[in-house]
Amino acid sequence: MFLFLGFTTVQAQSARVSGTVGVRPTPTDTLHLFLIGNSFSQNAARYLPQLAKEGGHPLKIGRAELGGCSLQRHWEHAAAAEANPDDPKGKPYKGKSLRMLLSEGTWDVVTLQQYSMHSADPAAYEPYAQKLYDYIKSIQPRAEVVFHQTWAYRSDADGFGQVAPNTFAQSEKEMWEKSRAAYHTIGRQLGVRIIPVGDAFWKVSSDPTWGYRKDPNFNYKNPEYPSLPDQTHSLHAGYRWTNDQKWGFDSHHANEAGCYLGSLVWYSFLFGESPRELTFTPEQVPADFAAQLRKVAETTQNRVRK
Repeated sequence: MFLFLGFTTVQAQSARVSGTVGVRPTPTDTLHLFLIGNSFSQNAARYLPQLAKEGGHPLKIGRAELGGCSLQRHWEHAAAAEANPDDPKGKPYKGKSLRMLLSEGTWDVVTLQQYSMHSADPAAYEPYAQKLYDYIKSIQPRAEVVFHQTWAYRSDADGFGQVAPNTFAQSEKEMWEKSRAAYHTIGRQLGVRIIPVGDAFWKVSSDPTWGYRKDPNFNYKNPEYPSLPDQTHSLHAGYRWTNDQKWGFDSHHANEAGCYLGSLVWYSFLFGESPRELTFTPEQVPADFAAQLRKVAETTQNRVRK
């Protein structure tokens, strides 16, 4: 069992407020982590098993993830199952309900996150964040519930997240700023900690040396297969050609570097350790960029703890 779960109520509240990780588990402990999310949680935790293994931290991950799923939708599925256990709407997770999945063992940490398009709109979080928090605690009373702060879309996206009904952010920076504010507002209301992946993404994106910059010399209106623009240091999937030679663009989801950065932040958050000395790196991420991502993950988490 994860040792910080043995905190007294006062100690636990103090840890939430200060952002400290608490007492780290010994290397023989297994961390039981449950993710309630969507493709962004899949992206952010993609390389967490490899990093945890290298760091000597046994890890078990459970998942309740649906593509494009918001807090509201996760709650509505849970509510449907509570009203009628046989209602198919209540079992969207490969034929299982959220209650069924949360009841499969004992979970130490349960994560929540908002759908990225709604992440910068504070009104989109309630009452669903509170309802899900209470629901999780009713099933797993000793679990720590935390929020995964998702990231803003790439600077050359053709649109950004909603900041209010029918109002949208006008830039990557605005989406990051307002989604960050929304996550921290709900975090304070619920007394939970935040996994600052969105902050790490912005730190890289806004860096004059390491941030992605749109290729000014590429013909985006009439691209010719198989040429692609220079996307050095992108954390997002970006431009690509499909197998049938169709031109595609994804400014939302993380690429290999983004998945690596997200996993580094999760590692530091969960285990209270610097990821700087870890050697695992996805093949597609250049060594110098990987080293910078490890540095950013460490400094981002350190700021949270202060």
